[in-house]
Amino acid sequence: MTGAMGSGATGSGATGSERIERTFGRLRGESRKALVIYLMAGHPSIAFTERLVPRLAEAGADLIELGFPFSDPVADGPVIQAAGQRAIHHFSGLEDYLEMVKRIRRATELPLVIMTYYNPIFRFGEDAFLARAGEAGLDGAIIPDLPLEEGLDWRDRCAAQGFASIYLEAPNTTPEHAEEIAEASRGFIYLVSLKGVTGAQKGLGENLEERIARLRGLVNTPLVVGFGIATPEHARRFGAVSDGVIVGSAIVKRIEEASSPDGAEAAVMELVRGMRAAMDGE
Repeated sequence: MTGAMGSGATGSGATGSERIERTFGRLRGESRKALVIYLMAGHPSIAFTERLVPRLAEAGADLIELGFPFSDPVADGPVIQAAGQRAIHHFSGLEDYLEMVKRIRRATELPLVIMTYYNPIFRFGEDAFLARAGEAGLDGAIIPDLPLEEGLDWRDRCAAQGFASIYLEAPNTTPEHAEEIAEASRGFIYLVSLKGVTGAQKGLGENLEERIARLRGLVNTPLVVGFGIATPEHARRFGAVSDGVIVGSAIVKRIEEASSPDGAEAAVMELVRGMRAAMDGE
């Protein structure tokens, strides 16, 4: 079964966090879990990203994280770091990225979330960024180097614009801080399965089920697990205990290893279809 949104824009009128909330609401109604796919925007080219994103809905993706490359990606593993270093030369700045998002939005209603670092947004200006992001059709942001307690103004600005501010909850997050993250997050909460940086690794999450139970007792916000999910079996096992999974390094690695853009697209579509089938019990 593929994502119900399809590859073309639906004209639903949903925007920002509302588009994300509708997606999770639909999935809950279907007793299915979200498959979130991370791509490094501009890797290997902007044209490739624009072509691939709408097609991912056909393979079963429900939401797309579009990384914006940054020169000091402290939370990224080696695969995504390398992709970012190649992609960074394709953008003169966030304006180019947002223009790309605007073109993608014309072709799909999949929720689109930026994952980047605070410096580019600070330099662009928070208010200016949120205004342009809304115009482009971007729905939310994950900023791993902006701690909640240092980004209260950002959180409030996002809420005022109906833009999803998505925070990360990690294995070593204290219960008190987890409660603050749960209350502040919009769209979904990003549960980090492993300590360290992103990257496909063996094994499953540290104290994951305990953390999920704690958060479910606090909020109804969807809980989505990322870091280290590389195979359909991983997607099935993590999806069984959460509201969805995020797949990043395994996707980026397939693109990197392909001998051509067509080959990269085929490899990514194959992996996404396999993960979707595993999560749906097919």
